[in-house]
Formats: sequence, C-alpha cells, structure tokens
Amino acid sequence: MHMLYNSDSFVVVQFKLPQDEASDGATPAPLARGGFEIVDKHAGREIYLQGLVAESFQRGVEALVEAGPSEEQLDDFISGFVQLAQQPVVLH
Repeated sequence: MHMLYNSDSFVVVQFKLPQDEASDGATPAPLARGGFEIVDKHAGREIYLQGLVAESFQRGVEALVEAGPSEEQLDDFISGFVQLAQQPVVLH
C-alpha cells in the first residue's frame, strides 16, 4: 500500500500485490496485481479501481504528471473516476 496523492478533496492509495507463482513449479518474474483506492473526502465515498480501469487511471495520471499539473488539474482528473463511487467511507 502506497499513498500517491492527498489533497483537500481526495486521497489516492495504490495497492500492489505479487501474483502467485506458476503451478508447474517454474518461478517466473513476479507480476504485480492490485489497483487504486480513491476516497472523496467531501462526499464520504470511495472506489477501488482494478484491471483495465486502473490501467487507464494510471496512464492518465502519468500523462498529467509529465505536464507538471496543479492540484486543481489532478483533482479534476480524479473526480472523473470518483463519480462512479458508491461505497461510503466507514470508520471502525
């Protein structure tokens, strides 16, 4: 787990987990699996992105970072993904 971004509006955390080794006993280079959790602080909702959606999110963030974005630009990009969030943030 690695916190990638924390603003007044959002928190983005990346999860990387090693894949299981091949069942034939071979030991291939471990590939990462996981995704991104995005928390909308104002709405109290979160979403977990994985698979193709996570890859799309990562490519978009990398492109923004290369351009040297402002916090507002990053928040605008993230808000496009958070609109899908349905899970309320629950503390226990």
